[in-house]
Amino acid sequence: MTRRVLVVDDEPQIRTVLRAYLEADGFEVLEAGTGAEALRLMSTTSGPPPPDLVLLDVGLPDVDGLEVLRRTRTTSDVFVILVTARSEEVDKLVGLGVGADDYVTKPFSPREVVARVKSVLRRTRGDAPDAGPSSGPEGVHRFEGLTIDEHRREVTVGSTPVALSTLELDLLLALAESPGRVFSRAQLLEKVWGYDFYGDERVVDVHIRGMRKALGDDAAAPRVIGTVRGVGYKFLLEPVGGAR
Repeated sequence: MTRRVLVVDDEPQIRTVLRAYLEADGFEVLEAGTGAEALRLMSTTSGPPPPDLVLLDVGLPDVDGLEVLRRTRTTSDVFVILVTARSEEVDKLVGLGVGADDYVTKPFSPREVVARVKSVLRRTRGDAPDAGPSSGPEGVHRFEGLTIDEHRREVTVGSTPVALSTLELDLLLALAESPGRVFSRAQLLEKVWGYDFYGDERVVDVHIRGMRKALGDDAAAPRVIGTVRGVGYKFLLEPVGGAR
């Protein structure tokens, strides 16, 4: 089945280039030059079938990309890759917790964008990394003060539900399935983003920061996710009951 990608950018030249590369890879492409048009095309009540993924520029002239995403998330869990003008904006976007699945920084390589689109679309909502030996019979991972339900895609700290983005939850599962094991950024990129990921490995750091903030985990004195300087990250909690 042909996957549909909506390219939202107020620069016609960017839309044209991305359309050409995406169509060459077999995608059906929709275009929008404004936030209002993007919202109309993402609606499930009128117009063509909604897209499977949206490439959404943050700096739109009418309704900015963040507001488009906020409105979209009230009715849809469509995959969204935000396109930002400056690399430092990524930290801000993750901190806002707006629910994007990935981020691309301008200027970008169209081939890189297509690779990121394919990587995100390999996941479907509800999919997660394979369960590790610490999961229960229902795919529930239980740790002291933390529970991860991989099938329901739910995380609770104590008894409080925690909202994580798709990538943050996949990262948490990738680490939690092997408590104590140190994963390099490259290994996490392969496990979560896919082996054909193109881009800066620091995107892992950005999502780890967002995940820590959501979990209330202090990077200076971490309880859940530890940093191994110069290498990567590891999951610090042991499964309840010591099961491995």
